[in-house]
Amino acid sequence: MKRKYKDKYTEMTTAPVPRLIGSLAIPTIISMLITSFYVMADTYFVGKINTQATAAVGISFSIMAIIQAFGFFFGHGSGNYISRKLGARDYQSAEKMASTGFFCAFIVGGIITLLGLIFLSPICRALGSTDTILPYAETYLGIILLGAPFMASSLVLNNQMRFQGNAVYAMIGIMVGAVLNIGLDPLLIFVFDMGIAGAAWATLISQVCSFSILIYMDSRGENIRIRLRNFTPRPAMLKEIVYGGSPSLCRQGLSSVATILLNVAAGAYGDAAIAGMSIVTRVCMFINSFLIGFGQGFQPVCGYNYGAGIYPRVRQGFWFCVKIGVVFLTVCSVIGYIYAPEIVEWFRKGDPEVTAVGTQALRWQLITLPLGTWVILCNMLLQTIRRPVRAVLLASARQGLFFIPAILILPCFLGLQGVEMSQAVADLCSFLFALPVAIPVLNSLKAPRESTN
Repeated sequence: MKRKYKDKYTEMTTAPVPRLIGSLAIPTIISMLITSFYVMADTYFVGKINTQATAAVGISFSIMAIIQAFGFFFGHGSGNYISRKLGARDYQSAEKMASTGFFCAFIVGGIITLLGLIFLSPICRALGSTDTILPYAETYLGIILLGAPFMASSLVLNNQMRFQGNAVYAMIGIMVGAVLNIGLDPLLIFVFDMGIAGAAWATLISQVCSFSILIYMDSRGENIRIRLRNFTPRPAMLKEIVYGGSPSLCRQGLSSVATILLNVAAGAYGDAAIAGMSIVTRVCMFINSFLIGFGQGFQPVCGYNYGAGIYPRVRQGFWFCVKIGVVFLTVCSVIGYIYAPEIVEWFRKGDPEVTAVGTQALRWQLITLPLGTWVILCNMLLQTIRRPVRAVLLASARQGLFFIPAILILPCFLGLQGVEMSQAVADLCSFLFALPVAIPVLNSLKAPRESTN
């Protein structure tokens, strides 16, 4: 038995759960906050150009969400499997899965780049670009697509390190890329006068650098090494990736579809409406990044202990995260509701239409934001313990089962207000849906498995 795996197993299955989750969550929260912040940085600096450029970044985000969807698909699919196998002390299978998930993601990212560049203009139109937004969207997205293989495979490395309980290594790679992006944005956009192309190149350069650092960090410490000889794209391995990663693919893929429909619905009310809704999406993503990062600190604890059959620790970790998440999101919601106009104007000052749309949409979303704690953490639990059907259903609920009907129906009766409140309606419905989906599973984890390793 390899000593490094044995030491990690002991830590993950015996250390006090709150302290363990906290130690793992801090680096993932930092990673998520910084990642969200540098996405917001693009919106902030591009907002200094004009409203159309701001809208173009929002429109392009749906394609970035698709790239992320495949990165999370392979990252969560392989990572969930790895944490369970490490908990069961099957180290050889864990090593093969690490390389398989990584190389599959890089290949799929390359395919996305190729198809995206071939069909660039039709894609931008389909995403909701108006005639005035289209030139900006083509410029920005055409550059962003070049980074698809690096973005997807970086997400795999990040998640695999996290599921192994080595979140600090993942944080370093993400932080360096994010800080670089934030520094390059104003330099390329304004100093070198590259406009929206400068924002795209800043993002691409930061992604390649983050990828390179994550590859280097993978060779350090207790991380499983990525080796070509361990690339094992056999049906059994791919099946495990599908089981563990499908919820993420559904969640992120539907998020992309939802963003497209949101942009199309908002586009009926002008470029300012698209820009305002894009800003709100970034702000809420930034707030939720804390909860997601905290939940990601729970996932390796969940995977190890579920694999080892120590179910009470899984439940303890879940309820600990729920309590922390509800308190945090409630505080953020109250503060954000009060200062909503100032928050929107920070991104696009001087356009009262953008401020008006963004303020109303942000306040609607903040009302139901704390309910997302239950939905997000239940989804993470179900995905990690390999309950694919329930996990996929729950992952599809917020942006698929409920948001898509809401964004198609509500504007027909309420106009622009229907666009602004669609996400809040979807969040409430998702919470109610998640209760009967997750509670039976939680009840089944009250007693430990009779036979453990």
